[in-house]
Amino acid sequence: MANTIGIYIHIPFCKSKCDYCDFYSLAGQEEKMDRYQQALLTHLRAFAPRVKGWIVDTVYFGGGTPSYYGDKRLRDLLSLIQRQFSLSRQAEITVECNPDSVDARSMARLRRAGVNRISLGVQSADAQQLRCLHRIHSPRQVIQAVSDIRKAKLDNLSLDLIYGLPGQTLTDWEDTLEKALDLDPEHLSCYGLKVEDKTPLARQVDEGLVLPDGDLQADFYLRAVELLHQRGYRQYEISNFSKPGKESRHNLKYWLGREYLGFGPGAHSYFGGQRYAYPQDLEGYLQSIAIGAAQLEDVQPVPPPEQAREYLMLRMRTMRGIEEWEYRRKFGLNFEPIAQRLEFFESHRWTEQTDRRWHFTPQGFLLSNTLILDLLEAQSGTIQAQKYWKELIGQTDAIQEP
Repeated sequence: MANTIGIYIHIPFCKSKCDYCDFYSLAGQEEKMDRYQQALLTHLRAFAPRVKGWIVDTVYFGGGTPSYYGDKRLRDLLSLIQRQFSLSRQAEITVECNPDSVDARSMARLRRAGVNRISLGVQSADAQQLRCLHRIHSPRQVIQAVSDIRKAKLDNLSLDLIYGLPGQTLTDWEDTLEKALDLDPEHLSCYGLKVEDKTPLARQVDEGLVLPDGDLQADFYLRAVELLHQRGYRQYEISNFSKPGKESRHNLKYWLGREYLGFGPGAHSYFGGQRYAYPQDLEGYLQSIAIGAAQLEDVQPVPPPEQAREYLMLRMRTMRGIEEWEYRRKFGLNFEPIAQRLEFFESHRWTEQTDRRWHFTPQGFLLSNTLILDLLEAQSGTIQAQKYWKELIGQTDAIQEP
């Protein structure tokens, strides 16, 4: 059976930069799009022979704003992947879009090219909250964008939402959820607003902007879990919910420890027993590809002991969770210290077992970073690794659809 792998292509261009965003993206750099396109095409061609015999079963165009990059460029990239890589006929192919850069014609062209999933950055149904985040679309444009996506016969739609916005109340959040559900998406991603260093939002908070406190953030989260469950959406990861069979196959690769290739500045990869990334430097990426020597950073080998730790850290972000004998078979390690901590968590209603698999409850997900650190400490038998794993957990928080 052939190995499978995912491809992530980072599109670092945006029409406007949102105040909360710390993903690598640039506004006002449209004149570099053509050079970037050629660099991506060159990079993909050069890398393809290294994965000969592998089946690409997911492709994800993220950003930034891929829909702002233009459907012609996206189609050309996908065409090259279809020619140079072994792309599965059942591959999940996702494009991230903002509502202001969606129209029925471009969506139809993407669908004909092979795109079969759209991730739409909605964030809020409240126009004032959108302006507060420096989002440039309106609630009306969301409705029109969804209509255009459906007209193009794209039947796998994900909506991104953010809770914990300035001035947001629980009633406001429920209104956003209800309006999102009225659009009947196949998938919803619900993220708590995070104040990232060196963003405009961080500066505003330093200047006195007040955000909902931790207790209210927890209420937002638990209300989303409750309401989406009532409407038939299954939670399968901390922040992600889907109708049956509509989970994001690409993002699950991250959480299940499967291999994927990233292309573009800021893109991460897990391939050949190591994790690595390309620097967040558009001009540097263009120059390095031009001379045939793509620069790497954060190169980290992942030997078996680290794989065992990542198994705990990543899979406990999912509702699939972990299972004792699976762990023993994969790593030949004693599960008992971990089981003791899981049983303690169970007594506090933070974990539970389903079909012999341990996973967090919604209340446990709220504490997941702390609880996972506890599991890693139980696994290693020492607190010396705690700083390293805290940093790595912070990195995995960023591996999600913005």
